[in-house]
Amino acid sequence: MLSSPLIPVVQLDDPAYVASLYGRTPSDGVYPQPLRQTLAGQTSQYITSTPSPLAAQQSKVPPPTSAVEASKRLAAWTAVDRHILPEHKVIGIGSGSTVPYVVERIVAQGKAVNKDRVFIPTGFQSKELIVNAELLLGDVDQYPVIDVTIDGADEVDHDLNCIKGGGGCHLREKVLAEAADTYVPTIERSAMIMRSTDYSFVLVADYRKNSKVLGTMFKQGIPIEVVPFAYTKILQNLHLLGSPRAVLRMAKAKAGPVVSDNGNFIIDAPFPEEMMQDPYTVRPSPSLPFPPFPLIFPMLTGLGEHTQLLTRIKMLTGVVEVGLFCHMAKAAYFGNQDGSVTIKWHDGRVEQVQADKSPLAEKSQAEALGAAVAKLSASTLAP
Repeated sequence: MLSSPLIPVVQLDDPAYVASLYGRTPSDGVYPQPLRQTLAGQTSQYITSTPSPLAAQQSKVPPPTSAVEASKRLAAWTAVDRHILPEHKVIGIGSGSTVPYVVERIVAQGKAVNKDRVFIPTGFQSKELIVNAELLLGDVDQYPVIDVTIDGADEVDHDLNCIKGGGGCHLREKVLAEAADTYVPTIERSAMIMRSTDYSFVLVADYRKNSKVLGTMFKQGIPIEVVPFAYTKILQNLHLLGSPRAVLRMAKAKAGPVVSDNGNFIIDAPFPEEMMQDPYTVRPSPSLPFPPFPLIFPMLTGLGEHTQLLTRIKMLTGVVEVGLFCHMAKAAYFGNQDGSVTIKWHDGRVEQVQADKSPLAEKSQAEALGAAVAKLSASTLAP
């Protein structure tokens, strides 16, 4: 068969090629790349990469220098120790300022256990963390079922509803959160909703994100990813839905709006506190300045008295995803200033645990010990 050196040629009966398509379980630290084909005349082989010394240096998270950073590290370490188990082979890695400590703790579990794992990122940040830590990078297309996903949050309420999307990754974050949960349709308050029956989505954050009602700590509003073509109309609809201060998120390092990893715009929509009490099944406030919902959106008449805020936003044409994660998390870990970790569980339990070592206190103790040793040495050598 004649072939051009510029045309990819694939031997369909090649066992190595077939294994690259269907052998999705990594082994011996080699991850198959079935989407990359070799050119004609070249030998088919797995594609591996060796991080540069600079990348290896970047993968090391510097020690925390503040109480907030120390609390993030406490939450991340405790959550990883409890939820990232040796039998977990496909792991979702979220985004945010707490996630570097998550990857740091996973790396500390050792190469022997990590060599057979695949890590799925939610965005550019988590992808770089995975690659720089020399972990195996995967994709949700190849691994639609994830053993556990661990992610940060902008705010979490008492029912583990949370706001995510401050970094603009909430679409991919929700995909990985759902990939780690098992859902069944249930009827609640005359509306059919998807309720998780097997929770494997875990949140990590510092004490500032621990809230009773969403919107009281994170004032920016609900992040909503929208297609650029429809953003003006969606802003008008959000104003009618009860968010008159909804705005298009503008970039800080470029002229124009923020563009997500998916090429979309992001709208930040603050809602009144009464609408955020339970964003999944909330009753609209009669004091809000807009007509009854069925007159605006007739498709919502079958949802009963308690109309879902999340559903109302999601049903707007042009909305891609909403940064409200409702009834999805198994647990939320909050690092505190005193070195303890508050754990909220999906069944309503609240657990307070004392971490073995506070990362910030560990640094202070090491400095104090060094000073004591130096003082003792000086006194011993003195005449």
